[in-house]
Amino acid sequence: MIDLHTHILPGLDDGARTLADALDMARAFVSDGVTAIAATPHVRDDYPTSPDEMLRGVDALRQALDEEGVELTILSGAELAVDWIARLDGVELRNLTLARNGRYVLVETPYYGWPLELVERLLGLRVAGFTPILAHPERNGVVQGNPSLLAPLVRGGTLVQVTAGSLDGRLGRTTRETALRLVATGLAHLVASDAHTPDVRAAGMRSAVDAVEDDALAQWLVEDVPRALVAGSDLPPRPPTP
Repeated sequence: MIDLHTHILPGLDDGARTLADALDMARAFVSDGVTAIAATPHVRDDYPTSPDEMLRGVDALRQALDEEGVELTILSGAELAVDWIARLDGVELRNLTLARNGRYVLVETPYYGWPLELVERLLGLRVAGFTPILAHPERNGVVQGNPSLLAPLVRGGTLVQVTAGSLDGRLGRTTRETALRLVATGLAHLVASDAHTPDVRAAGMRSAVDAVEDDALAQWLVEDVPRALVAGSDLPPRPPTP
């Protein structure tokens, strides 16, 4: 499995605090069956991570994993707050895309409300040649009340990532129902952990796969689509499902 939303870089945001935390998270990923992850620290007012800080963190973690013999591929990336998108120039945005492929960029869904600015910024990214990936919209109350709100965004080219802990119920019943509905209706394209610590929100990808209850679709969500995103390629066709 490939997990493209984690907060594993120590000391950059509200994720791993120390290198020891990051190594414990990496071991948890490996034990869960994950072979590669993207380190996606927050880029927002409380954690204004720069591309250089992120890249230095990725290099340092790769070296530490090699020294510890932990076989986990670390890719670069970031989770951009909506109001930060306009503050970044084209070079900075490209350096913050997943695996620095210059195409796919992870955007944080606000937890409250549905601001017009969100739709405008997603469209702006598309116009600039980037493909936005909307992170964990199933945890937003407005989306929970009306999941079809995402349909026009998806038709316009935005991709949707749901959280593993949403699918398996760790984040609550309503969040789980919304996540499953997004998957069932084709409004979700990949599953990621959004792991912040080595415990409850770390890993958990295997339990999300079990929650999908369709092997072909689960593989598409956690392997096929993430692999294409890392390569900067178009998405593979979604498998037919009942």
